[in-house]
Amino acid sequence: MNEEAADRLAPVLRPVRADNGFEEALERILQVLRLGLVAEGERLPPERELAERLHISRVTLRDVLKVLHDHGLVESRRGRYGGTFVLPGGAGPAQEELRRRVAAVDVEDTLRFREVLEVGAAGLCAEHGLDDAGAGRLRAALAATHDAPLADYRRQDTRLHLTLAELSGSPSLAARYAAVRATVNDLLDRIPLLVRNLEHSQRQHTALVEAVLEGDAEAARAVMREHCLGTAALLRGFLT
Repeated sequence: MNEEAADRLAPVLRPVRADNGFEEALERILQVLRLGLVAEGERLPPERELAERLHISRVTLRDVLKVLHDHGLVESRRGRYGGTFVLPGGAGPAQEELRRRVAAVDVEDTLRFREVLEVGAAGLCAEHGLDDAGAGRLRAALAATHDAPLADYRRQDTRLHLTLAELSGSPSLAARYAAVRATVNDLLDRIPLLVRNLEHSQRQHTALVEAVLEGDAEAARAVMREHCLGTAALLRGFLT
């Protein structure tokens, strides 16, 4: 890739944060494709360059490229003139269907409102503490996400987040969260389940529940904020 093309990518291929490296790197490269910064048939920058620009490991980058490959957006070619090439059809029927089905949803408003409610609920639970029954409910909801088969994961994930909202002590917050979560789930149902992302989410879920049970409100809010931002990065990457 020549110097002019590399400069064209600079506004998008920025370093990502370590906490959500996979999700944000995927969002960045999807943006490159959506914006046409690398045209159909052209080659993406070499793996080493992409990893350096995004400040991620080669392992994480390969996970990102596999997702793009699995969804027919890029292909890998071997040999002297090999590399990762953008396939025709990145804006084809499947992607157009995704855009059409979310056209009526204000994605940014939904994601921001979700973040406010989730971070607030996590902080309230940690600050005010949970009784034995509440702590038991939260632990059980977390365990269910760990044990869930892939096909049932999002349902159990929803239950965990709804449990946290209900335990915040604010019925108004819980009701509003239930409504916004329904919209978030509608969006999530239109993007693929990514095992790498689910593993990351599970680590965040565990850290979140530990912070809540230990009464560390600052940590609970911080973990929840990062968790929401990771999901937001994926949704923006696939849907906007």
